Amino acid sequence: MTTATTSAGRDRLRIAIQKNGRLSEPARALLASAGLSWRESRDKLFCYGESLPVDLLLVRDDDIPGLIADGVCDLGVVGRNVLLEQAGERAEAGKPAVFREWRALGFGGCRLSIAVPEGWDWQGPAQLAGKRIATTYPNQLRAWLRVQGVEAEIVVLNGSVEIAPRLGQADAICDLVSSGATLAANQLKPVLDILRSEAVLAGPVAPFGDVRAELADLLLRRMDGVLRIRDSKLLLFQSPREALPQVLQLLPDAEPPTMCAVDGSETLALQALCHGAMTWQRLEDLKRAGARGLMVLPVERMLA
Repeated sequence: MTTATTSAGRDRLRIAIQKNGRLSEPARALLASAGLSWRESRDKLFCYGESLPVDLLLVRDDDIPGLIADGVCDLGVVGRNVLLEQAGERAEAGKPAVFREWRALGFGGCRLSIAVPEGWDWQGPAQLAGKRIATTYPNQLRAWLRVQGVEAEIVVLNGSVEIAPRLGQADAICDLVSSGATLAANQLKPVLDILRSEAVLAGPVAPFGDVRAELADLLLRRMDGVLRIRDSKLLLFQSPREALPQVLQLLPDAEPPTMCAVDGSETLALQALCHGAMTWQRLEDLKRAGARGLMVLPVERMLA
């Protein structure tokens, strides 16, 4: 199936997400928060968009960059590590870049790390010279080694990377790390990160030339609104005018507040959108600075 036959003139937007896995439910929740709803097919591989002409393809995470490259889907929610690995594979093969990261989505965080046996006295990347490094991400590891000026043997494995040093297959590994518990169980320790990964919205390098451009812009605006208020709260309070500088110093993560005088007095009523955690301690600090009548409200939707 070629790009010409799958994407030309299409008036619906197709987004690929994981069918199963740790990015699946958060991706659906994010898109639903952006106002999308679907009718799922019987084989549970396709979801037809009902609220907007935006459909979902439910696929394997590793397939998403290729589906974007082939024009089978227009956008995809995928791990940055997967996207960059396949971009590196295309670059190594001399193929042009056809997909890129459009947005970081703030979930599915992990690290692509170098890990070595616990007994190593780690001094830096130069220690890897001449060593065997096991990984499922050879393109990113190769690019990193090139930048470091280190020559090492890359041992490509499809799974069980952490056990490779114990089996004598490698001296060190380069693999995804979340908690580090699996590394510790295999007597390994992470020594440096070569990539900070999370779920991203990926799309083509070239812009859409049809109605999909408008749909993509609409979707991005809504997603940006959802992401912007994910941890945001609306803070309502009153403050004496003379205490306002001290109060606002305690709200460095707030947007410029709306304020008005209360009955022509020197007391101001304010509302501020705060993007950080509004803890009890923070409220008590604001009260000591002069704020009164503090009220914290959830923010359901926001469109800039």
